Amino acid sequence: MLKFPKGLILAALASSALAGPSLADGFGLGRPATEAEIAAWDIDVRPDGRGLPAGSGSVEDGEWLFSENCAVCHGEFAEGAGNWPKLAGGDGTLADEDPLKTVGSYWPHLSTAWDYVNRSMPFGNAQSLEVDEVYAIVAYILYSNFLVEDDFVLSNENFLEVEMTNTDGFILDDRAETEYPIFAGEPCMADCKDSVEITMRARVLDVTPEDESASAAPATAEPEAELVQVAAPAAPPEPELDPELVAAGEKVFKKCKACHQVGESAKNRTGPLLNGIVGAPAGAVEGFRYSKALAERAGEGLVWDAGNLKAFLAKPKEFLPRTKMSFPGLRKDEDLAAIVAYLEAQE
Repeated sequence: MLKFPKGLILAALASSALAGPSLADGFGLGRPATEAEIAAWDIDVRPDGRGLPAGSGSVEDGEWLFSENCAVCHGEFAEGAGNWPKLAGGDGTLADEDPLKTVGSYWPHLSTAWDYVNRSMPFGNAQSLEVDEVYAIVAYILYSNFLVEDDFVLSNENFLEVEMTNTDGFILDDRAETEYPIFAGEPCMADCKDSVEITMRARVLDVTPEDESASAAPATAEPEAELVQVAAPAAPPEPELDPELVAAGEKVFKKCKACHQVGESAKNRTGPLLNGIVGAPAGAVEGFRYSKALAERAGEGLVWDAGNLKAFLAKPKEFLPRTKMSFPGLRKDEDLAAIVAYLEAQE
């Protein structure tokens, strides 16, 4: 016969008395959640727009919000910092051996990006953003992936009009019918495969921590960003630079500071220093390791001029295929003219 402590029996009887008749229907614990309590947890957004709150945010506002809240991990241009996730780029890479899956190249629904930012970001301070701030940050991520223009304003009203690149790239999960039966039998425990082949390495997967020292850098490592040139005679410098245009270019150059430096103390970073870049030969910065794509162009004797610089900064990936520079490009002609003037002033 089992025996229980007297105190435990009394506690059980007391609990039963407090719970009353509800014990007949369940465990007698808690109560149904109120509608307000459910609403506080029910914040998910569906692909068809269900759950999306009213609000709006522009690319312009999203740029500084992203810089303040997201850039420390995801880079100023959503290109990723270190091994933190890249949110932009990867166009046309999904069939590659090492695909780059970003919001622009891989995610099929915009609601995924909005819901994730709203629910989980910024890291360590989740759900601290206002609704309009979430719209603005998502708008900037779209802009960084060339999915919208720089004057775009994202809102609950035009949310479903945004076309994602990989919308049709997914199928319904049919693994229960196609795969599960294959693995339902007795597992193989020995001599299951005739030969073993290494198909991927950590370095390719980009999960190996980087060593800052030059000696530890792999021989095949390439920079994340660079400025490049194409064949053209160097344009003669302007007799005098417009001070107002140079000042405007200094503001535009803030978009480049994450990778490039200018001035007396400038050093090579992710990209080369840019002193005297206008009119300079390609790949001429001492001590900087250029990508193969740029090295090939430099070997052909190509140089920078104002026109090439504008063309490159407008559409880097189009101007130089296989460039490692992750900057998405400047969209406004006045910004391109200003930054060229500013760089021309950096001797």
